[in-house]
Amino acid sequence: MNNSYLARAKENIPDSQILAVVAAKRAKQLALGGRPMIKCDMTNLLDVALLEIAEGLLTYEFPSAEEMSAEAAEAVAVAEKPAEEQQ
Repeated sequence: MNNSYLARAKENIPDSQILAVVAAKRAKQLALGGRPMIKCDMTNLLDVALLEIAEGLLTYEFPSAEEMSAEAAEAVAVAEKPAEEQQ
């Protein structure tokens, strides 16, 4: 991991835990065939993700309270179904 990319990415996402999650998810997308949003020859996908964040091409957002409660209600409904119905 390139420390200069990390320092630049921290300027856009100062919370290190959120930065780690965003960068890891983007690196996974790249590993599964996602196209980089920057032109580069790097093979380290985490560096690519950090550079995308540093350039301001990749951000994050938290779901709204309504989205969170709808997802939670759906999860509870699925968990309460009998096992035969879930399949």
